[in-house]
Amino acid sequence: MLFNIFSPLGDEILVFNLFRYLTFRTGGAILTALLISFVLGPSIIRWLKSKQGKGQPIRDDGPERHIIAKQGTPTMGGFLILLALSVATLLWADLTNRYVWAVLIVTIGFGLIGFADDYLKVTRANTRGVPGRIKLVCEILIAVAAAWWVMDIMPPAIATSLAVPFFKDLLIDFGWLFIAVAALVMVGASNAVNLTDGLDGLAIGPVIIAASTFAMITYLVGNAVFANYLQINFVPGAGELAVYCGALVGAGLGFLWFNAPPAMVFMGDTGSLGIGGGIGAVAVVSKHELVLAIVGGLFVLETVSVIVQVASFKMTGRRVFRMAPLHHHFEQKGWAEPTIVIRFWIIAVILALFGLATLKLR
Repeated sequence: MLFNIFSPLGDEILVFNLFRYLTFRTGGAILTALLISFVLGPSIIRWLKSKQGKGQPIRDDGPERHIIAKQGTPTMGGFLILLALSVATLLWADLTNRYVWAVLIVTIGFGLIGFADDYLKVTRANTRGVPGRIKLVCEILIAVAAAWWVMDIMPPAIATSLAVPFFKDLLIDFGWLFIAVAALVMVGASNAVNLTDGLDGLAIGPVIIAASTFAMITYLVGNAVFANYLQINFVPGAGELAVYCGALVGAGLGFLWFNAPPAMVFMGDTGSLGIGGGIGAVAVVSKHELVLAIVGGLFVLETVSVIVQVASFKMTGRRVFRMAPLHHHFEQKGWAEPTIVIRFWIIAVILALFGLATLKLR
């Protein structure tokens, strides 16, 4: 909004020229989202706690320590993330950019699905929320609509293609089937973040790292000079998503202030599904869907651990891990929660650096 109001005045009043710079507006989005989180966080947490009573229901089949240590902690803290993220994005982004709206719609749409799930869990005082199939169908419908819209906006030469990292000009054209590929990326990213959200600060740390990485990727992809130099696909207008990613970084840092061990609030499905879907949508717009699997490799590992565990138990009756997702396996081995969280963050940083390296290694 500020861009649309002040940038036309840049020729007459020099200070307003700042709003034409994407880096300035990205920094503004980070600080705005952070400030909103710090100012509104305490009151939102108090309100959630007053409404939820016993807080988020804790799984009976989870680690025994959680039943004691985490009982009474309110959930739906993802509302704070989505609020700070949305306000900061709308304030600092170019509101005529359709990519921004597409990503915001995915984020808020998935967040509403998560909100419904959290609401049912809290009101019923058990871990059963919206049935899995219904959640999945709703996510797919939103993702398919967003994928179709993004394809319509994007230059036809790359709209239906999947870019392969490490290769200069390798594009796999899926035609209209790319809608299914893009939807898979969004839904997969959303649920992968959701599976990772099991310890205090565990999911939001890698989300901040991934958002920071994609802030840089979208900036480069949306700049014709840098895209040509790096020999990556130029996507006109995609650079504006750096503002969204910056807002997510700020909102994530603000939430982490309250979610750091011991957590005052959990993000719940409201947050994990929303921000996961948003990151997936950013990857689709920037034509770095496969790079997301590298940058978000920690989320992939967590998801794979669940798939392997379920498949192994159904086929052989044996478990590969002591408990899935992967972070619970290390809990059962005796690792302290902060140890798991910090080590997983380190892994996320390493994977993000490797993902950035794909921009040059071609």
